[in-house]
Amino acid sequence: MSDELKRGLEGVLVAESDLSFIDGDEGKLVYRGYAIEDLAQHASYEETLFLLWNGDLPTASELSAFEDAMSAERGLDDDTLETVTRLAEADEEPMAAMRTAASALSAADPDTDADPTDPEANVRKARRITAKLPTALAAFARVRDGDEPVEPREDLDHAENFLYMLNGEVPDEVTADVFDQALVLHADHGLNASTFSATVTASTLADMHSAITAAVGTLSGSLHGGANANVMRMLQEIDEADQEPVEWVTQALEEGRRVAGFGHRVYNVKDPRAKILGDRSEALGEAAGDRKWYEMSVAIEEYMAEEKGLAPNVDFYSATTYYQMGIPIDIYTPIFAVSRVGGWAAHVMEQYEDNRLIRPRARYVGEKDAEWTPLDER
Repeated sequence: MSDELKRGLEGVLVAESDLSFIDGDEGKLVYRGYAIEDLAQHASYEETLFLLWNGDLPTASELSAFEDAMSAERGLDDDTLETVTRLAEADEEPMAAMRTAASALSAADPDTDADPTDPEANVRKARRITAKLPTALAAFARVRDGDEPVEPREDLDHAENFLYMLNGEVPDEVTADVFDQALVLHADHGLNASTFSATVTASTLADMHSAITAAVGTLSGSLHGGANANVMRMLQEIDEADQEPVEWVTQALEEGRRVAGFGHRVYNVKDPRAKILGDRSEALGEAAGDRKWYEMSVAIEEYMAEEKGLAPNVDFYSATTYYQMGIPIDIYTPIFAVSRVGGWAAHVMEQYEDNRLIRPRARYVGEKDAEWTPLDER
């Protein structure tokens, strides 16, 4: 057994998966063999879920049945809605509210007593959790703003429905399409921290809800899920300071501050998802007649590439994309969870298929020969 220490498990292979593949040197991301560029352009979030959960793209009839099954599960039971409402009224942090909601959903799930490894029950659980988390988030966001929750509609797709529940009106086609693309882009990304957390939990034969709750908690950390919110706050700070973006960034780096949205544990080049969202951010700015946020982002990207050799990750352009859609900054990370829950569920189901308890070691560096001292002599 090797005693080589790899902090953060960086580069350590711990599992085999056929869900998603990342080539960090080429800037390539693949779901089940399909390039992310093709999926973002052609596939809906529901098609992407079907692909991740079933291994193949759906036929037209399969997709229709899948969409119907998803839409039928969007409503929240009274107890979960009351829990979300109380969290909003208490001004809970959005990701903490999402974590609690994910856990609370198990109480009303018809399959809550199923064996944790039951594949058919797990597909149903995954469908319910994925369908209901957007409803919980939209209700939370509205209640804390003093508005009533909006009931989900079965005639809208997943992306449209969330924006409808959030804003109280059906989104225009362009906005809905951009948001759907964002969901596709965030659906899965290898064995990232939150996905690994979910699989570790599942490896103990804990149930799907426990694994998803663990993943939401992991995503809430600022080193994982909060970068896009930090990017937008940074851009707002630059705008309020009335400085040129490059001037502000140069000063920030001299002061030892970190520029949000750059660098990635896996990618050594520009994140392919950032390329796609950069284009969508530009398009939204063009449609609104205000390219300010996009142009600020491009100026920062070019400077960081030239001076620091760093490329943007997905969070850098998802920030301005969401902002131009009118989405509150502090629910950017919960929206990440609303998308990634599909990937989490897929990895949990994959873990159950060939389970082995995940149990790494730590190198002990403490004292080994301490002598016991009686309590009255200490």
